[in-house]
Amino acid sequence: MQGISQHMNAETAASRKRLELATNLLWRSQAQQSELVQRQQQWRDRLLFTAAVPVEPLDTRVEIPIPPKAHTVIATDGSQMAPSHHEIAYCYLINIGRVVLHYGQSRHPFMDSLPEVFYKTDDLNISRQWGIRIEEWLGYWRTASETVALAELCTSWAKSQEEQSKNPQLPMTNDQLPITKVPTLAMVDGSLIYWFLEQLPSEARDRILTPIFGAWEQIRAAGIPLIGYLSASRSSEAMNFLRLPVCPHPVPNCQTYCNNLDKLPCQVFDPLRDARFWLSQLQPGQRSPLWRSGAKILDLYGKGQSIYFCYVHVGSEIARIDMPGWVAEDPVMLDIALSLMLAQVHKGYGYPITLAEAHNHAVVTGSDRARFFAMLEQQMIKAGLRNVGTSYKETRKRGSIA
Repeated sequence: MQGISQHMNAETAASRKRLELATNLLWRSQAQQSELVQRQQQWRDRLLFTAAVPVEPLDTRVEIPIPPKAHTVIATDGSQMAPSHHEIAYCYLINIGRVVLHYGQSRHPFMDSLPEVFYKTDDLNISRQWGIRIEEWLGYWRTASETVALAELCTSWAKSQEEQSKNPQLPMTNDQLPITKVPTLAMVDGSLIYWFLEQLPSEARDRILTPIFGAWEQIRAAGIPLIGYLSASRSSEAMNFLRLPVCPHPVPNCQTYCNNLDKLPCQVFDPLRDARFWLSQLQPGQRSPLWRSGAKILDLYGKGQSIYFCYVHVGSEIARIDMPGWVAEDPVMLDIALSLMLAQVHKGYGYPITLAEAHNHAVVTGSDRARFFAMLEQQMIKAGLRNVGTSYKETRKRGSIA
């Protein structure tokens, strides 16, 4: 414990030096930002690191606007129950928590979970053809299910507003605005950059990305901004852009000059992360410049689905906010999305309350699992199945004689 304390004390001093160096590089890069952006785009395929591209001046600091009193926030989150050969049936479950919270509209919140059980042979064996473990595939498919459920909620909400707009007796909000004017935000927990799919075979990857992109188009058609909220982000995409001006070579061709090096010469402030750097640059309620991600997986995204991000000082931490291009490129939609996001963080005392509620409705507890298999056992017995029960190993683990 003494060694840990001494190490952290030394690391604090080193961290301050890295912050000073990165800050100086930020101002230096601002003077040659256009040139650095061109170098990144020209040599992107030769870099050994992922560098984002700033789409606003590096000294941009924007105050997040105050949200309107009347607004709606929609979120989903998921949980799963992995299959086990020791249970009475080999199956898995995905549970999607769905939350719609209305503010200033005298509307009841919508909060529930949507469970789905997978037990057919095709569902259980689909990932084996690509050499992917079922537990791993389960996490990928859950991500797609969360997005599809979010799109369904957004479409339903947009449709209900459209129907009310045709009614001459429109209900009014506290702001005396028609319901159809209520700003809305769709949120997911985590990044919109699915970098973990990059190593999958193309057919397996398409199985996951196709429904996700379809859901994004539905959300876009509903006129609702979509964001991904990342708490305690470990990303270094923005900091990696600042490595370009310190490259000692004529061009940033890492694969030619630095391919066999253990540490690249441009790693002068490593391991400084984006969130730690922007904590020293932003005041509460401010956002950083917008950046366009340079992740390789984005080459597989469709037109207009490039992912942008910014960092926001939400008061309790620096959060990374991911968004599709159609949100980032619309200033009005961007301001609405960030203002509603920040309000959610304040209402949740440091974390968006809608995402927290979606998680709480999605999580499958130990008692939920036991209740699920008890119900399944009853149904199997009613169907005429005999010798229904868990393996001897599972039985002994559940009931100790010690």
